[in-house]
Order: sequence, then C-alpha cells, then structure tokens
Amino acid sequence: MDRLQKYIASLAQYTPGAGWLLPEKGIVYAPCVPAPEKILCIGLNYRRHAAESGMATSTTPLLFSKFNNALAAHNESVPLDPNAEQYDYEAELVVVIGKRARFVSEADALDHVFGYCNGNDLSARDLQFRTSQWLLGKTPDKFMPVGPYLVTADEIKDVQALGVRCWVNGNPRQNSNTSDMVFTVTQLVSYISQYMTLSPGDLISTGTPEGVVFGMKEKVWLKAGDVVEIEIDGLGRLVNPMA
Repeated sequence: MDRLQKYIASLAQYTPGAGWLLPEKGIVYAPCVPAPEKILCIGLNYRRHAAESGMATSTTPLLFSKFNNALAAHNESVPLDPNAEQYDYEAELVVVIGKRARFVSEADALDHVFGYCNGNDLSARDLQFRTSQWLLGKTPDKFMPVGPYLVTADEIKDVQALGVRCWVNGNPRQNSNTSDMVFTVTQLVSYISQYMTLSPGDLISTGTPEGVVFGMKEKVWLKAGDVVEIEIDGLGRLVNPMA
C-alpha cells in the first residue's frame, strides 16, 4: 500500500494531455483490490435493514466471511447458477485496510484505513439460510464485485455521512446513508483488530441498508439479464450484469 500511495502522488506531476491517460470506455477492469488476504463482512449493520428483515440489531458486530473466488470487477458478469433461486443484491461500503492493525483503539482506527470502494454483497438467500452458517449463500463465484475505483481515505471527508444507492435495471431499490450504521467504520476496525490481525489489502464490507429483495413483501429475486448498479458518494458507480 505504501508503494501505491507513492504512485498516486507521482501522478500529480504528470502534465494532462501527455498521453498517460486512457479513455475510460476502453478499460477492462479488475477488482480494485485483486487479492485480499481476508474478506470480512458485517451482517445487519443498518438499523432500517434489520427492521425490514424482521431481525434485531446485534449488540456486537455480526461477522462472516467471503473468499477470493467471490471477487468480481466493474462491468463483469455474475453467474446465477441453477442450484439456487433467491438471488439478492446488497449495496455496501467496503473498507480497505492499508496498515497492519492489531488491538487498535477506535481513536486510531482510521489511521489503518487506506481507502474505500463500492461493494455488492450478493447473496443466495435460499442457500444462506439453509443452515445457521451463512457461508454457502454468500461466497459463490463472483458474488463480491468491488470497484470500479479504490478511493483513498483522504478523499472522503466523513465516512459516516455517505449516500448509498442501488438500482436494478434502472429502477431504484436502495437509497440510504452510512449514518444509519449500527457500528461505525472506526468501531468495526477496532473491534475486529481485537481478535485477528488486519493486513494491508484486507476488505471489510460494512453491511447493507434497507431495500433488498429479502425485506420486500413481494419478492422479485435477481435473474439472468438483470443489471445491478451501486453508487456511494465519492466512490463512482459499480455496474454488474447478472448472467
């Protein structure tokens, strides 16, 4: 991460129009963090999402994990396999760790954050709730798109005041704010660091707000051909077609 920070600083010294920029329409993206050691996710971390799901908010963060097979990039197709039916989207703010964190206080937690990106914690609800362990429904292939950009923390003035939005086929589904989080980013980084070492490049997906299919009375699950767009203030827009 130190090398990346130096590279970002060096870009400021280039002259616009000197040929070092590429047309964005021609870019084929990779996941903005391609090989994290850990992908940690937080369940039921928005008050209104917990309410729509009929579940109580937890007194401690509810952690689960995804694996690197779940990573996908901006514009990458996500396969919806026939072994499940209840496919759901989840717009989430993703924290990218930049410095080793162990037994970090809340006061120092943000010093260990490199930046932020959009994430889509895709879920197969019928697999997720087959047992008490959520893993099966959370980490199928490409079920964690991240991007398109990794935005450094200095660009985000207040991480607890960001709009979070999601559209499916252009129709608005989620429209909330990180101020509705039960546990803030500082609390999450500090809490997790008490139990495990957070390493540079680790991802913490901080939970989704209300508006997911699971919380609707009439549930229309994602299907092949649907396009999910996720946008968080200052982080660009993450787009993924379902295949």
